[in-house]
Amino acid sequence: MPEPTLTATRLLAGIWHGTLTGTPEAPELEVTHLETPVPGVEIAADPARQGTWELRIPVPSAALSDGVQTILIRDRRTGARLGSFAILAGAALDDDIRAEVDLLRAELDMLKRAFRRHCVETAG
Repeated sequence: MPEPTLTATRLLAGIWHGTLTGTPEAPELEVTHLETPVPGVEIAADPARQGTWELRIPVPSAALSDGVQTILIRDRRTGARLGSFAILAGAALDDDIRAEVDLLRAELDMLKRAFRRHCVETAG
């Protein structure tokens, strides 16, 4: 029997949507955020494709916090990790992104100066 495969399809209106394939019977999933079960998870068989299940996982309000928050999706029967998704938000993240952009700008400026110097030296 093939390993189950979880594929993210979209995140819309606070609901993460995914497709689970490779399991002929209804999966028993454990969805957690910070080791706390996520309520309201829905699993429905795809009538057009046997062994395919559509998942709907509501993003818990606790996951809308500063930094990176990860939602884990596991097979309850085997304990195998099927997948995860992350929510990135908040001021802490803004500072990290700004620092990275500043670093990239400084490196780009250095490369531009070196390239111009190279062009001047090799032109004559």
